[in-house]
Amino acid sequence: MKNTRSRAAPRTEPQNTDEPGAWVLPACNNTSLRRAARRLGSLYDAALEPLGLKATQLGLMAEIERIKAENEGQAPTLQALATKLAIQISALTHALRPLVRDGLIALQVDERDKRAKRAVLTPVGTAQLHAALASWAEVNQRFEAVLGVEAAAALRAVADHVASDEFMSAFEADRESKS
Repeated sequence: MKNTRSRAAPRTEPQNTDEPGAWVLPACNNTSLRRAARRLGSLYDAALEPLGLKATQLGLMAEIERIKAENEGQAPTLQALATKLAIQISALTHALRPLVRDGLIALQVDERDKRAKRAVLTPVGTAQLHAALASWAEVNQRFEAVLGVEAAAALRAVADHVASDEFMSAFEADRESKS
């Protein structure tokens, strides 16, 4: 990804010169990331559409299997899954509903803590995950071919950092240091 234009440092404060149409918004990280995420999500969704899945659903299924593998075969609790995905438990249960309805995921009561539920891929869900990974891999390779392998890795690293607990701690500490 080559950029031959020089860029000035982005403004961090809105500017209004009181002239009509002169209101200038600063560079907005949130808007840029959301716009990119919607575009990228639509590419992955289109590839997974023939399988009846959305990219977010594939991500949920893959994360369940990843946590299970890291936890010696123990499926994740819904709370652990929500924490790992940096979403609220209510948003997670909403996202899981169609996967449970379609028989791809089962929710099981935890043996030790009957109040907790664990998310487990069913045999049909495991088969669907494996089928979907081939479509996902094709889109992922095309994305890296267009953006560049190094730029794609850098994008993932920055996104992972922003989603991390360490980033949130630093963000909160920065706010507190300014108050």
